Amino acid sequence: MSILINKDTRVITQGITGKTGQFHTEKCQEYANGKECFVAGVNPKKAGESIFNIPIFGSVKEAAQQTGATVSVIYVPPPGAAAAIWEAVEADLDLAICITEGIPVRDMLMLRNKMKEKEAKGGKKTLLLGPNCPGLITPDEVKIGIMPGHIHRKGRIGVVSRSGTLTYEAVHQTSAAGFGQTPASGSAATRCRARASSTSSRCSVRRRDAAQRWTLALSCGSACDRSLPQRSRAIRGSARRERRMPSWDR
Repeated sequence: MSILINKDTRVITQGITGKTGQFHTEKCQEYANGKECFVAGVNPKKAGESIFNIPIFGSVKEAAQQTGATVSVIYVPPPGAAAAIWEAVEADLDLAICITEGIPVRDMLMLRNKMKEKEAKGGKKTLLLGPNCPGLITPDEVKIGIMPGHIHRKGRIGVVSRSGTLTYEAVHQTSAAGFGQTPASGSAATRCRARASSTSSRCSVRRRDAAQRWTLALSCGSACDRSLPQRSRAIRGSARRERRMPSWDR
């Protein structure tokens, strides 16, 4: 069972010529049907060239028209990421997956309003996954994003999380327990720098996060729930160390 993407999905990579875009596009091509699924890249300055045997176009609209692609994955750095998302929306794609983190909040608010206005006028709705998400995968069919493919197994459990690292942990545990996954997705982990207005609101956030973790543990069964708190603490420590690195040098 697949949701949103499958082995027949055709994908455009925006920002394919950058360091991050090149690295993860190559990894996605190596996974399952990646070579058939990734059909176009976009960089206005390098239109007409190719990379990994993927042709580069000057715009998303041109790439979609030439290749029949319906999905875009975006690795464009933060200052231009919102404009890249809007370009995918204007091209009437079905799905835009934005990996970029650190996009200015104002840019995303303006983009959200433009997307709503387009839909209100009768334009095609484009589903946006992200920003700051690890992407989307249908095991043994196609991977779009930065998640490690080798931990995924085809199965019957859907995994959705705001945290990329905890998505991988849930996937690993369900695979180890013999269940596998249908799709696995990180929705978005955009961080808000505003402080909580009171102690009660901070406590409610902690209770909500704890409830989410234990809901996951219970859904995995007894094979998972005993080790989840200890493993989660270790993963959060690793994630904190990772955030100290510049985002686009990883």
